[in-house]
Amino acid sequence: MKKVKLITDGACLGNPGPGGWACILRYGDHKKELWGSEPHTTNNRMELQAAVEGLRALKERCAVEVITDSQYLKNGITEWIRNWKRNGWMTKARKPVVNQDLWMELDTQNERHRTEWSWTKGHALHADNNRCDELATAAAKNQSFSG
Repeated sequence: MKKVKLITDGACLGNPGPGGWACILRYGDHKKELWGSEPHTTNNRMELQAAVEGLRALKERCAVEVITDSQYLKNGITEWIRNWKRNGWMTKARKPVVNQDLWMELDTQNERHRTEWSWTKGHALHADNNRCDELATAAAKNQSFSG
């Protein structure tokens, strides 16, 4: 099974506002950057979209280390999602899970692979995370910018 690193980030100019997402896939010496934007969205949606798009881009089942600076993303997919699914996509407060459409798609993509989720501090010393931030912010600023 191929071992891949997926680094993700999302950005939003205002929350809600124009948003961008970006991810970097690394396999051996290969590097692929992907990004996109939405005209009206939230930062959390862009964080989710980056992970969905990165996992979706993999054509075969892989061992994937996903690196994110979003506690919302990491905790949601590694901890909260089990209860959400068990409770029919409702929170403990019996309210619908916010961003359910993207959580469901992320769950589908996550199940295709053997994933390990890691958190890194944003805007710190992780070069690929910083690059994702640059790409996501550029995508949010320029809605015609696409990868």
